This record gives sequence, C-alpha cells and structure tokens, in this order.
Amino acid sequence: HVQLVESGGGSVQAGGSLRLTCVASGYIRARNCMLWFRRAPEAEREGVAAIETNYLGGGGTYYGDSLKSRFTISEDSAKNTLYLQMDNLKPEDSATYYCALDRFAGCGAGWSRPSKYEYWGQGTQVTVS
Repeated sequence: HVQLVESGGGSVQAGGSLRLTCVASGYIRARNCMLWFRRAPEAEREGVAAIETNYLGGGGTYYGDSLKSRFTISEDSAKNTLYLQMDNLKPEDSATYYCALDRFAGCGAGWSRPSKYEYWGQGTQVTVS
C-alpha cells in the first residue's frame, strides 16, 4: 500500500518562499515518476514539476511553462521524499498543491497528465497575498 503525505503549505506574502514536502511510504519501484500538481479554485489541475527516479541511471526533471525560473523540484530517494522549493511566489501561485506518483513508469512527454498517476496525496494549501 502506497501513501503520499504532503506538508509545508501555508500563507506567505508575494515574493516570499515556501518548501513543500511529500513523503512516500510503501513499495516504491526502482523507476518511477513523482510530481507536483496544483489546483486553484475554478481551475483545472496544472502540472507544476516532475522528477523521474531511475536507479539504473538516467532520470530528469520536468517543469510547467514559466515555472522553472521560480520553482525547483528535488528528491531524497533514500527517504522516498519529494520536495518543491517555491521562490518569488505570486498571488497566482495560490492553490492546493498535490504530489502524485506513477509507480510503474518514468515521466516522459506525458508527465503532466493527471491520469498517469495512480497515487495522490491529500494536498497542502498555499496562499500568496
């Protein structure tokens, strides 16, 4: 049984920073894709960033348009922990942020499709004013 638990959300002023954390428990395969989605009220889910773990080599990171300059995704594979460092936050970044896991495949071109991911966290709220 795989479980994802996010933390680190909160309220921050524009220009500030937050670091989100997602801890995965359960059986994680050697190659997988984890990512952060966000969903603002009245909006579709948006892929923020993804990271591919491949213990055989390779992997990579993927970012949504215009976010790479302010957001950084990283992971600690030994701890099955995913991070999202968000800097220079803007009010339009306000949303509920979810981490998700595709346990059976890497990321690839379809990394931002919600249907790709079998496991989801409960979300953590980010509010930028």
